[in-house]
Amino acid sequence: MDNFVINGGHELFGEVNISGAKNAAVAIIPAALLAEDTVRIENIPQISDVHLIIEILNRMGAEIKVVNKNTLDINTTNINYQSIPYELTSHFRASYYLIGAMLGRFSKADVALPGGCDFGVRPIDQHVKGFKMLGAQVDIIDGVVCAKAEKLVGTPIYMDVVSVGATINIMLAAVKARGLTVIENAAKEPHIVDLANFLNSMGADVRGAGTDVIKIRGVEKMHGCTYSIIPDQIEAGTYMVAAAACGGDVLVKNVIPKHLESITAKLEEAGAEVIEYDDAVRVTRFKALSKCNVKTMPHPGFPTDMQPQMAVLLSIANGTSILSESVWDNRFQYVQQLLRMGADIQVDGKVAVIVGVPRLDGTTVRATDLRAGAAMIIAGLVAEGVTTVEDTIYVERGYEDVVEKFSALGADIKRVAVKEENTVSSAG
Repeated sequence: MDNFVINGGHELFGEVNISGAKNAAVAIIPAALLAEDTVRIENIPQISDVHLIIEILNRMGAEIKVVNKNTLDINTTNINYQSIPYELTSHFRASYYLIGAMLGRFSKADVALPGGCDFGVRPIDQHVKGFKMLGAQVDIIDGVVCAKAEKLVGTPIYMDVVSVGATINIMLAAVKARGLTVIENAAKEPHIVDLANFLNSMGADVRGAGTDVIKIRGVEKMHGCTYSIIPDQIEAGTYMVAAAACGGDVLVKNVIPKHLESITAKLEEAGAEVIEYDDAVRVTRFKALSKCNVKTMPHPGFPTDMQPQMAVLLSIANGTSILSESVWDNRFQYVQQLLRMGADIQVDGKVAVIVGVPRLDGTTVRATDLRAGAAMIIAGLVAEGVTTVEDTIYVERGYEDVVEKFSALGADIKRVAVKEENTVSSAG
């Protein structure tokens, strides 16, 4: 395992290219199972979650050809059905998309319940409800989701809560079901639209993605295609917040500015200037940061995945800010790490009251989850002195070349290998 060692206090200048969207890639790659053909997927991010899902397909017999660093040809024609054990699903939550994809392809799936970041209960009851309504029998036995169906039949499905994961999983299962499936109260995130576009490129009939009603008319067969994954909204937002927190002038390239509007609005409210171009945004900040209140919401609201990064910015902004979390129950675990750096934050349930302080001080902190890890990097960049970020394996789950990208912007950040004998002591 590596640590990130950051010598803070430097403004950021330059350009950063945003990679393909993690949350789209981990749904689109399993969806390749449905084609029974070769699909070429471009703009794939080089992150550990993607490597794991590719390893699973490889073990199932998919022929995977590396075209270049970010492009793969995936041939699932001769793929073999098999159960997916916990050893392969334990490290990332999105492994549950294999259930929907395998139901669609094989009419059965046995997939161990997923792992991933631990910041609250992640029930899959809405996934199970959707599969059952499509005609599958679903049991959870010893931590394994066992689903099977003689045939899947389209039906109206109302989501009791807005769930990105369940919306995606039901889409995957429904594209080859007989008849019409209507998902009401569907999630509207950009990567759901991206998945729908990918499925349609393979011959599916999915309409309404990006709205709260998605209609899927089942098809008998799907085919190969070439498809490019959208840019990562959260990676882009992370560099935008870093630029605003550190000060300077950063051009964030290869983005869809419309996907970033909620982040842009809050950065401007906090005192940064954001200029939108066709496929880029420029973030500058040369004056003091100001307080602002933020509440996370499903898309198109402020993303929960940007909440920890925004907390760092607000911790050095003038005044008192209120940061409210409406998606996850326990996403403030990282606050203890910021307190070690001198932040003034009080958490009451799903609300954090953040009183801006003149500065943060470098120390040793750890990444408690993927986005908290990104927040720790930003905290280290704005802090005075040296910050060491531990448990960076979380960060590598969702950020491609994060050290190299920040270094190119003028940050003093290095990846330092941890000796084996120190790993145990630092974990305690």
